[in-house]
Amino acid sequence: MGNPKAFLEIHRQEAGYRPIQDRIHDFSEVEQTLNTRERKLQASRCMDCGVPFCHWACPLGNKAPEWNDALYKGDWELAYRLLSSTNPFPEFTGRICPALCEKACVLNRFNHEPTTNREDEAAIIEAAFREGYIQPRTDIVRNGKKVAVIGAGPAGLAAANDLNHMGYSVTVFEKNEAAGGLLRYGIPNFKLNKAIIDRRLRLMEAEGIEFKYNSEFSDYSEYSDYDAIVIATGTPTARDLKAPGRELKGVHFALELLSQQNRILAGMEFSKDERITAKGKDVLVIGGGDTGSDCIGTAHRQGCKSVTQIEIMPKPVEGPEDPQNPWPEWPRTLKTTSSHEEGCTRRWNINTLEFLGENGKLTGVRVQEIDWKPNPEGGRPIMVEKGQPEIIKAELVLLAMGFLKPEHPQYAENVFVCGDAANGASLVVRAMASGRQTAQKVDAYLHTNFR
Repeated sequence: MGNPKAFLEIHRQEAGYRPIQDRIHDFSEVEQTLNTRERKLQASRCMDCGVPFCHWACPLGNKAPEWNDALYKGDWELAYRLLSSTNPFPEFTGRICPALCEKACVLNRFNHEPTTNREDEAAIIEAAFREGYIQPRTDIVRNGKKVAVIGAGPAGLAAANDLNHMGYSVTVFEKNEAAGGLLRYGIPNFKLNKAIIDRRLRLMEAEGIEFKYNSEFSDYSEYSDYDAIVIATGTPTARDLKAPGRELKGVHFALELLSQQNRILAGMEFSKDERITAKGKDVLVIGGGDTGSDCIGTAHRQGCKSVTQIEIMPKPVEGPEDPQNPWPEWPRTLKTTSSHEEGCTRRWNINTLEFLGENGKLTGVRVQEIDWKPNPEGGRPIMVEKGQPEIIKAELVLLAMGFLKPEHPQYAENVFVCGDAANGASLVVRAMASGRQTAQKVDAYLHTNFR
């Protein structure tokens, strides 16, 4: 390493966010960037730890010590080459990945100041685009075989990208009007500007990948002209809440709000009756994960009156350490996002009993504080009531309770399933890793059966 003592002399410095009173009035990305000198200093903190657990923690196997060292030494092109050798889309993960590698960093165990891998990654890929290190590949030799990829989310895009570079003629079929999956329709622009996705898509198209939009997948037999088929349709079914009053106007799945808002920013128009908006409303978000957090940030930008977020599970432990998941495992600790910082009442151990309304419109939600007791027979803890039911005023409820793992029939041997479609809802980085692994399986299959 260029500076073996940097981790002792330089503290972790994050780029931070734009001021709250500025950012809540627009959908521009909230995260700022460090200047080049500060970024190189942060990269220098990546220590010669001997056993880099960041490799183990990252689903893609990113080699953070190698590209951090190149970044510190000012060799941005080498840093990009090292980063892109394992990560096909660093511009996505550099913005939205929870950075499993940072929690497994030896410095996180040492002083809870891990290397800023995610921000370093974003800086490297943006420099690569800016400096022209990234150009469409012109050396791809076609092997005469065709592969169909169904779904243009992170898993499908990763599989298509790798298969294309292997020489296959790849066609990506997408049910929506543009590619990206949840990157485009589930993640707000203030976390991921959609121009970043479009930039990557232009590169993939220039390298020979064909995209066909508004193509709904129904039966894999429709793609009999292809030598192999990759199904990467994600987890389209959100977990519902079948409480009385669910049919009231004002109760929506989180993605109904998020996808519509992203489409509006892309120029699509909706009628007044179709429009889902938090403007002037008390908003209740049910679900304590990242999707719920995205709803909070979106509600603020739409001009809500207030936001409350409730979660049925107990409040996570506060602080950097999780006794149940010690380093280098991922700590399940309390997470406060940029959206939470913008203003939100957060409550845990709250069960939803009933949606209340007048004249078909939502006015509030009756909830019950609960507790979790150990199950004497083992397994899932038992939910018990605690205190009296109460009513939370709300004109808009957003259900952000996750997604159901899809079920698949028995496919032919040349059909492969990857990403959330195979494993259930998870992280973008895991979807990308699954897409890359599936590309390898497709290549092995075609080499074995079509010699």
